[in-house]
Amino acid sequence: MKQRIITALILAPLVILAIFKLSLPLFIALIAMVTLIGFWEWTQFVDAKSRVLALIPSIAVTIASFVFIPSDAFSLNSLTSAHYTLLAIGSAWWIISSVLAITYPRSAACWQNSKLLRHLFGLLTLLPFLWSIVMLRAQGVTVDPYHGAKLVLYVCFIVWAADSGAYFAGKSMGKRKMAPHVSPNKTIEGLVGGILTALLVGWGTAQWFDIEFSSTTAFVLITLVTVVISVLGDLVESMFKRVSGIKDSSNIIPGHGGVLDRIDSLTAAFPVFALLYFSF
Repeated sequence: MKQRIITALILAPLVILAIFKLSLPLFIALIAMVTLIGFWEWTQFVDAKSRVLALIPSIAVTIASFVFIPSDAFSLNSLTSAHYTLLAIGSAWWIISSVLAITYPRSAACWQNSKLLRHLFGLLTLLPFLWSIVMLRAQGVTVDPYHGAKLVLYVCFIVWAADSGAYFAGKSMGKRKMAPHVSPNKTIEGLVGGILTALLVGWGTAQWFDIEFSSTTAFVLITLVTVVISVLGDLVESMFKRVSGIKDSSNIIPGHGGVLDRIDSLTAAFPVFALLYFSF
């Protein structure tokens, strides 16, 4: 626990600094690097003979996405059907994968022996995450360079708040398990505590950052759906690790495991939040 706290105290300011201070091209490069590390860690879930060879399809698809989908500041502020399609695919994946996690181990029979599906699951998890965080960061960048950064940090804050609220609520009141075969410690009571904490933190952050939603109802629904999906996203990675017999995706972050272990909730939250925010 001491190592986790020390690492978090070092990483959190660096993450916030990168979100606000890096230029858009440098920010895209940084998120692409984080995504690449995530793809590398995902190769463990593919059960391939060579992790290097297993990484190639993900890199190729990611590069192709930047070739065919506009990523300049102007285009990212005038989203095309390609952008929305990618967000919609990512959001649909998290609905499907959440069902897989909740119904595990029965659901594993339809995918655990397919390397192709495991490759596809990695792409569906990380590619929409990469693009959604880039789209949010680019919002209003030519007028207000910090507006998009505030949107990105807003999502981070509500996800972190949900994690913390769920932990303490689950510890003190948790009785009914969400998905006992995947993560025995997650409870319905913890989920409710996480949602309430996230809504409170989200409201305060929106006021502080001057983030506007179309209505109070839109704020509640967008934040609520994002938080629920983020919690289920954590379950999804736990499911893949359990099937692969892995405790942590790697040990690259002292006390926290790997990159996937730290961004599992965010990979689910960002595409869903971005799709809802841009749509409503």
